[in-house]
Amino acid sequence: MHPAESGTACEVSLPLPRRGLSTPLGSAPQTSATPQVKQCQSCVRASKIHSPSGFDLAGYRGLTLVLTFLCYTSYHLSRKPISIVKSQLHPNCSALGPNPHNDSNSSTWCSWAPFDGDNYKELFGALDNAFLVAYAIGMFISGIFGERLPLRYYLSGGMVLSGLFTALFGLGYFWDIHVLWYFIVVQVCNGLVQTTGWPSVVACIGNWFGKGKRGLIMGIWNSHTSVGNILGSLIAGVWVSSAWGLSFIVPSIIITTMGIICFFFLVEYPEDVGCSPPLHHMASDEADAGGVTSSEKDPEAVTSNEGPLSVSSQSSVDCSNSPEEPTEEPEAISFLGALRIPGVVEFSLCLLFAKLVSYTFLYWLPLYIVNVAHFGAKEAGDLSTLFDVGGILGGIFAGLISDYTGGRATTCCVMLVVAAPMLFLYNHIGQNGIGTSIAMLIVCGALVNGPYALITTAVSADLGTHESLKGNAKALSTVTAIIDGTGSIGAALGPLLAGLISPTGWNNVFYMLIAADVLACLLLARVVVKEVRGWCGCIARKRGSSVQLTESVLDGK
Repeated sequence: MHPAESGTACEVSLPLPRRGLSTPLGSAPQTSATPQVKQCQSCVRASKIHSPSGFDLAGYRGLTLVLTFLCYTSYHLSRKPISIVKSQLHPNCSALGPNPHNDSNSSTWCSWAPFDGDNYKELFGALDNAFLVAYAIGMFISGIFGERLPLRYYLSGGMVLSGLFTALFGLGYFWDIHVLWYFIVVQVCNGLVQTTGWPSVVACIGNWFGKGKRGLIMGIWNSHTSVGNILGSLIAGVWVSSAWGLSFIVPSIIITTMGIICFFFLVEYPEDVGCSPPLHHMASDEADAGGVTSSEKDPEAVTSNEGPLSVSSQSSVDCSNSPEEPTEEPEAISFLGALRIPGVVEFSLCLLFAKLVSYTFLYWLPLYIVNVAHFGAKEAGDLSTLFDVGGILGGIFAGLISDYTGGRATTCCVMLVVAAPMLFLYNHIGQNGIGTSIAMLIVCGALVNGPYALITTAVSADLGTHESLKGNAKALSTVTAIIDGTGSIGAALGPLLAGLISPTGWNNVFYMLIAADVLACLLLARVVVKEVRGWCGCIARKRGSSVQLTESVLDGK
């Protein structure tokens, strides 16, 4: 007989209706081994044996990490082909010889109309902008829906629709479509449905993981963005020169398949399977008086000896002698209420400029390499993946450093400051040799994508479970959508500006990117000052404590 069927109430692995939190998020876990705790521990061990799924809390956390990682990898995998295919829509036809179909000396005979004119860069910018503007607008709405709809349905439905619109773009090749409005409409629709992804996966991770090692965990987990870009580039590169339509259709099949898998296997909340929710804040967070800086209150400064998936490090076991009554769920936070959370506005505006730089590289780097280094379309696509390799390393490094120091804003600011001169160097010496190009792409990718990754993951989850919400975790999707939606405005502006500026020279494009990095850093100045003051106050208190200890020892002598 399952333990839950006996007289003891212990809920660990059986699927149950979602309930409210059984204990306040700010309360500290029990430390004494009372008879109730011992009874519950034995119940947990028994449930692991008799559970049909065989999963404990660590198993469910691992499953959530893997599933959300693969889901968002497929989102980025389906976005990347357009940047690879651009060079094939308007290739250098003169390098292929004369037109085999007629005696015309046109240098654009092999281009795909309507991208065969001299304004092809502007048209490419319009394609990018159609997707990104729709994405930015839809993101603000998506978070509101994400808080009120089942995340599993919302995420899997969005993935299936993303697969549909990605496939429709590729079918333009096989249907021989040459009208601009068709590709624009498909991009707009795809941008809207792709907004279902980010708020959903961040909310799922925030529901399962507490704050203790969130920067490192999410830094590693956020590599899905770069992994998706790399896989998207490699997959699109296979067919870009032969049948570029397949460069979209194959990723569409992948994201649709992942959507179906997500629907059947994703678990949204720990409570859904009888596990306890994580502790997002220590008890001292709520006890602290006002005026204490975030770094003084930040529980991330307290690291655990347990593993990141450990049960004991982040949550307590839900156990009582009588069955729990379902409690009323907290209401989802309003849009204005999310904006009032300290730090949301600053990090949102910072991400606007940080994402402007990142997405300009995402959409224009392969074409830049083709034009400046004179590589072929496939070689340029393969080389551009090194920028995403650097992004993986940068995201992990930023998460690790911010966990250790407790300074999310300071970590972002330092990386942004260093990124500005590195972008200047890449533009001037990055194409001097293949070795130099590889090294500069990795370094620039780490410095550009590191702050972007940190803000969209750990910072969003921190603010979505901020102590000012008093344990209400129903703000995760909304806060994530506000931050990423504001960043997506920059993501839309970056490729658009690149399309407008690039005809005047690539140097001007890089000057624009450097200016955006500097502005992103300046917008975090207030939060950085707050973090530095917190560190100074902490050092002063430690010195005072050591002086008092020394005096007491001397008095004892």
